[in-house]
Amino acid sequence: MAPTSPIFTKIGIIGAGVSGIAAAKQMRHHDPIVFEGTDTIGGVWSHCCYSSTNLQSTYRDYEFSDFPWPAAVKKEYSFPSHLEVLDYLNSYARHFDVLKCVRFNSKVVALRYLGGKTTTDKMDTPEEYGSLLSGHPVWEVAVQTNNSDEIQLYNFEFVVMCLGMYGDVAMMPEFPEKKGPEIFEGKVLHTIDYCKLDKDATSDLIKDKKFPLEKPNQSILRLLLSSLFSPLLRQAASKLMESYLLRKLPLEKYGLKPEHPFVEDYASCQMAVIPEKFIPEAEKGNIVFKKASNWWFWEKGIEFEDKSKIEADVVILATGYDGNKKLQAIMPESFRSLVDYPSGLIPLYRGTIHPLIPNMGFIGYVEIVSNLHSSEMRSMWLSRLVDKKFKLPGVPTMLDKTLKEMEVMKRTTRFYKRNCISIYNVNHNDEICEEMGWTAWKKKTWVSEALSKFR
Repeated sequence: MAPTSPIFTKIGIIGAGVSGIAAAKQMRHHDPIVFEGTDTIGGVWSHCCYSSTNLQSTYRDYEFSDFPWPAAVKKEYSFPSHLEVLDYLNSYARHFDVLKCVRFNSKVVALRYLGGKTTTDKMDTPEEYGSLLSGHPVWEVAVQTNNSDEIQLYNFEFVVMCLGMYGDVAMMPEFPEKKGPEIFEGKVLHTIDYCKLDKDATSDLIKDKKFPLEKPNQSILRLLLSSLFSPLLRQAASKLMESYLLRKLPLEKYGLKPEHPFVEDYASCQMAVIPEKFIPEAEKGNIVFKKASNWWFWEKGIEFEDKSKIEADVVILATGYDGNKKLQAIMPESFRSLVDYPSGLIPLYRGTIHPLIPNMGFIGYVEIVSNLHSSEMRSMWLSRLVDKKFKLPGVPTMLDKTLKEMEVMKRTTRFYKRNCISIYNVNHNDEICEEMGWTAWKKKTWVSEALSKFR
């Protein structure tokens, strides 16, 4: 069916996960339209969770600055369940009247650039980037509603991408020829498929089955330290944390002790909370570990680089998600290469603006221990930028600063594969606050301020 006549408004937001509702709340005075492909807000909290999924940080580390958790959660739980997180996000959206902005079951299928200038034209004014609201349509967004054949077009002055880095698109391993899932006689699932199974389907899948769960070689650890900005202090803290974890957990017993410093996992956001009863189940022999860099399929299961084999009926791939593919799928071809960087990195100024993509912002593409805080801070920054409360530097300055920051972070860990700013989060937030015209100091004296960086 042919598209209907375009609807024009100032701001469009794609995605109603944590980042999307944070962006909508900060820009609600512009009456943005938020497109959500499903029937509920919450993103991965709604669509990619297991019944046992909990926050991997305490509620204090996953709380909007102006909307506290309910007293019952504070009193009873340290790590809220995914259902409690969903309740919290829905309460937030209702409290700030964000739901009225959301168009549910509205999947964005394509974007078209309507601006007369190319991305490189902004290079002609190196001192200043210019306004994000141009007064005329810049982006055309094609939306499919309720899985129908009808396409509705929307025109916006500014578009905010909040598609998220997780869920929807599985990141699949590559295998040698004739050693992939096609030769395996059992069943292969990605975790994105497994999490959608109901209780009965899950029981049927695992009943009387043997199966390994394949995951890239990462440490199953949780960091208990906040952002440390001194390399010397980071190294000392890393050693202390490694010693603590080795005493607390039987990592050496099961061959799980990393060969790299602990701080490298933190610097690359490769951290996770050990599930409840995980170690006791390992002690019983119900969880078996196999450390290997390379593996592939054979007819009856998995083969490893040392030629050892494991028989399996079911193989579950916990190999992550490819958020960049979601962006590339709807971006115009002329912009696609700008979000297709090696290892999933996108050069975003302040984690939000791509200097070469006009009139577009990105929220939720920077990782820290608590991504909610990152999304809220950058939503505040972007809202004030849209309202012309401050100005951006020119494209060359933004590109230079962003690429230099990425190089610094890459030197912190050999595993730097995405926009993880965990070690530099305090510094980033201070710079963002200063750019918005806010004081970055939280305490009255420099001694108290310095000590607060470690909290």
